[in-house]
Amino acid sequence: MFLKRAVVVAIGLILQICLTLFVYLFLGKYIKIIGILYSILSVIIVLSIVKNSKRLSSDLPWIIIIMLFPIIGSLLYVIIGRNIHRSKLLKSINENISNSEKYLIQDKKILEEINTKNYTDLKYIANFAKFPVTKNNIVKYYPLGDDVFPVMLEELKKAKKFIFIEYFIINKGTMWNQILDILKQKAQDNVEVRVIYDDLGSLMLLPSDYPEYLKKFNIKCLPFNKLKPFAGVIMNNRDHRKMMIIDGQTVFSGGINIADEYININSAYGHWKDNGIMVKGEAVWNFTVMFLTMWNSFQKEDQDYFKYKHEFKKLSNTKGYVAPYGESPLDDEIVGEDIYLNIIDNAKKYVYIYTPYLIIDTDMINALSRASKKGVDVRLIVPGIPDKKTVYTLTSSYFEPLIAGGVKIYKYTPGFVHSKVFVSDDEVATVGTINLDYRSLYLHFECGVYLKEVEAIKDIVKDLKETLEKCEEVTKEKVKCRFLKKLWYAILRLFAPLM
Repeated sequence: MFLKRAVVVAIGLILQICLTLFVYLFLGKYIKIIGILYSILSVIIVLSIVKNSKRLSSDLPWIIIIMLFPIIGSLLYVIIGRNIHRSKLLKSINENISNSEKYLIQDKKILEEINTKNYTDLKYIANFAKFPVTKNNIVKYYPLGDDVFPVMLEELKKAKKFIFIEYFIINKGTMWNQILDILKQKAQDNVEVRVIYDDLGSLMLLPSDYPEYLKKFNIKCLPFNKLKPFAGVIMNNRDHRKMMIIDGQTVFSGGINIADEYININSAYGHWKDNGIMVKGEAVWNFTVMFLTMWNSFQKEDQDYFKYKHEFKKLSNTKGYVAPYGESPLDDEIVGEDIYLNIIDNAKKYVYIYTPYLIIDTDMINALSRASKKGVDVRLIVPGIPDKKTVYTLTSSYFEPLIAGGVKIYKYTPGFVHSKVFVSDDEVATVGTINLDYRSLYLHFECGVYLKEVEAIKDIVKDLKETLEKCEEVTKEKVKCRFLKKLWYAILRLFAPLM
């Protein structure tokens, strides 16, 4: 099965290369005309990018590549750039996102409350990101995948109505096998079980017929955005979200996927520093709608999402505001980055950040540096052991300008950091799936949980402070580099959209 999928991908790449060679070998005498036509096409594409850009600095690499290499650059952009207009799936998702807004109803009393308090961050999420801000919730933060995994198993065992699972990566092993055993039993007990995994994220991990295998146990399964020789060989819009929804009452999210390295079994990159978050309460509905929106983009199965909504009584020990949100590459709002920028801009004392990758635009660089120059203690924790060396080199290229701007950067020496967390001033935090890189911020479907004045924020702060003790600070002396290395960094940044 694995070989079959690899062959499909290889065929697509070979066909595209052959097409380019055909132009050069058999249409050589027309190459000047073709070159002129591609130059005109490249100008049109660049003008389109400029006109429709959400963040021009993030689209600048595409512009440079297309202008320097009109033929190759234009082909690359057409193949792996913005493809909503030629993808039936992406169109369906976009339509379903618009239709799902009728289920995401903001409580008017809470909206009045945040307006009265002038909580601009929450107003943005409610009014523009269009995800309800809620209050009746219990939130627990787990510093490691090892910590949250046994809790996930216990909650899955309690399921009585439905279990919805959506992850970028699902891989066979201790973690998935234990979860799957529970899912099989629950499905046998007439609990509705649905699973979504990303086809690229789980490439070479699950066989292509895995949905059929799960169907034998009455488990419904969908691979997201299946790879195909032409349209899907390099399809940048992936489902990078992580969520496990149980009976509409409990949700798990955070950085961990369902694979053994996320719970520190057979990790190839030292200690795997990740996190999980569990929410019980009204906020679970935001995740339920996100899942059903994605599911029904493939199969029009649910006429009324409300049948999966749990009606909560007043929960005990609740405090603060919880707003789960989603990021879609198909609309005009860059929700994930805007939430990050809002946290940075509003910080008065400190901003602490976990991120596995650091491939950022000038808006983010300037925001981080500006906050530091205002006296805010800005700290980033990145991996000490990289999982992708080229990407890590690109991450390192941002160290010098950030440190020059007063930002403190720390490497987690025991291993790899996979958490995606922002926390500020003991008051606000966001825990989710969104990395500080081009793909997460602009290309993937993502999710996060925004917390304000919630007790669990103390646990997040504690986790970051304890992690900092295991880190090595990156100093000015360590990031100084010669001209050739700076040139290499600049070249790598040109290809940031492809990494």
